[in-house]
Amino acid sequence: MRKIIPDSPLSDVNGYISFHKLKGWALFTFRMRIFAGNRKAWWRLQMTLLFKRCYYGPFKGEFGHFLAHTLPFLAYLHRRGVKIHYCGMELHKPFLVDESGQSIIHEFTPLRDFFAEVAPRSNSAIPPQDVQEVIAAFNKKAKRGIAPFWNIGDDFYYWFIHRNWLLRKPYTQGYDLSKVYGGKKENNVVIFPRSKGAKFSDNNGGPWDYQQLAEKLGPYFNKVLICGHPSQVLALEAKGNIELHITADNAVILEKCANSTLIITQHSGVNNLGEFVGTQVLLIYNGEGPIGSLHNTLRFRPSLMGQKTQQRFELAYAFSDAEILDYLQKHIARI
Repeated sequence: MRKIIPDSPLSDVNGYISFHKLKGWALFTFRMRIFAGNRKAWWRLQMTLLFKRCYYGPFKGEFGHFLAHTLPFLAYLHRRGVKIHYCGMELHKPFLVDESGQSIIHEFTPLRDFFAEVAPRSNSAIPPQDVQEVIAAFNKKAKRGIAPFWNIGDDFYYWFIHRNWLLRKPYTQGYDLSKVYGGKKENNVVIFPRSKGAKFSDNNGGPWDYQQLAEKLGPYFNKVLICGHPSQVLALEAKGNIELHITADNAVILEKCANSTLIITQHSGVNNLGEFVGTQVLLIYNGEGPIGSLHNTLRFRPSLMGQKTQQRFELAYAFSDAEILDYLQKHIARI
């Protein structure tokens, strides 16, 4: 297997120019804004832990951002007895539990699933009007309350401060969701055939023939489970030991992943799912690389469960059908 080299972290994001391109006074004011934001976040945390109550949201973005930058922090707060008033996607509710299956959210303001209408984008998606109204009501309540408000709807705060600030201690401590959704590991593989990966991109590589890939995996596993959100994955054919579980019910997705020995996905936030359910993840990339934004994945992934220097499973990589099959032979030999 080839050595994985992360791409450069100098790309622009969310409409903001990369700070690496700033000079002089603009660079100074940018850094001062970051410094002040970090100090405010620390004080907000002290007040959160003192009052044992806070508002957090709105989260309206990508699955990977929820798993990397929201769920671990909410779990961190819940472990410290904080009553969380949360505004976020209703479809993520199955993740918001502790290891006994009890909700970690004190008061939940759910946002309906609108991803068939508006594509997710970090946490910057502009939802349909009815969802915007729910968010506005939550923001109004949070700003009027005396409890601290973690306003991740502020794009600058969310992208340049909040995500990075979480790594400082880290202020993350996820729950092992395999204790809720898992049973006995079976020799199954879960595949997320991303419809967004149908064309080449630096992050995802080139397209894969997922139907063909699923059929090639068949002899290695008891079941090949095709999973994902209906608006985010390709429609495949169920044949042989291939099963389709295309659903917005994440309880089903969690159960399938927790009870399988391997998750296969293109580079996406789905890779974080493996850490929460204790399942190895194989990233597949159709191309030479480097894999776009891999530096961010590798930077945040070790802290998902609160252990900054240790992952439950390090990511594995494959860049062709041959490398996938080569990895599977080694994987099967280990289990």
